[in-house]
Amino acid sequence: MKAVVITSFGGPEVLQLQEVEDPKIGEDELLIKIEATALSRADTIQRIGLHPPPKGASPYLGLECSGIVEAIGKNVTRWKIGDQVCALLSGGGYAEKVAVPAGQVLPVPPGISLKDAAAFPEVACTVWSTVFMMSRLSAGETFLIHAAPSGISTFAIQIAKHQGLRVFVTAGIEEKLAFCKDIGADVCINYKTEDFVARVKEETGGKGVDVILDNAAGPYFQLFIVGFMGGEVSKVNLVGLLARCLTVQAAGLRNRSPENKALIVSEVEKNVWPAITAGKVKPVVYKSIPLDEAAVAHRLMESGKHIGKILLVP
Repeated sequence: MKAVVITSFGGPEVLQLQEVEDPKIGEDELLIKIEATALSRADTIQRIGLHPPPKGASPYLGLECSGIVEAIGKNVTRWKIGDQVCALLSGGGYAEKVAVPAGQVLPVPPGISLKDAAAFPEVACTVWSTVFMMSRLSAGETFLIHAAPSGISTFAIQIAKHQGLRVFVTAGIEEKLAFCKDIGADVCINYKTEDFVARVKEETGGKGVDVILDNAAGPYFQLFIVGFMGGEVSKVNLVGLLARCLTVQAAGLRNRSPENKALIVSEVEKNVWPAITAGKVKPVVYKSIPLDEAAVAHRLMESGKHIGKILLVP
């Protein structure tokens, strides 16, 4: 098969499409012929050498995909050859085929194209596991999302509104804020022209929000962290944490056990897939780019100009 290989750590130009060996499946795995994969920030960090794959995982980039089941291990009972699926991966999405544990596979939601289904697994599992399973955010509460509207942010806004939350977002471009408003955000704040802390206090009567989902980290560290776009080093006022009984959590999916990932995927299918089927949560795809132009896709992601997901298509 063909896969995008990191020829050396560095800029997008190090990504090259090459002939590689087909993946081999285990007894509890299935082989997916990939229709599309979606970029994540983790891919760009792995490309420069700072986010190695877990032991035993594919060396290739790509944390989610959609496609058609091509082969199944002897212990796999739910899926059959020819099924249209999407999957949460530990790596390997930037390829024509990928092997994945059966517990990390989901059916393509009704009404969603096979290609667009690639935009859901990683963001859905990330948001549902962090915001709802770990932070237990519930209807009637308030939710702030920084660095909107990334792939995670566009999904988080939609599922949060479906769950009955009041959603705040921050971004530095008015076009992006307008998009967030269109997909359901209640309060959209331009952090370049407005003090978002003061605005949040004003909107909540001084209370603040219940949960913050942060892709930026760095200077915004007060919250639930899923990324480091703003920097890896932060200062925190421990007195403020203690006085307000706050909890800071950090989460990543990639290094979790297959059992834990299977649990998250099961919860996503039970709680998120019905919302997608009902049209309450829709894929937000900015652009589809051929797999052999992975470098172009990485440059686009790092430019910050996109809204939603960037797909790679073999």
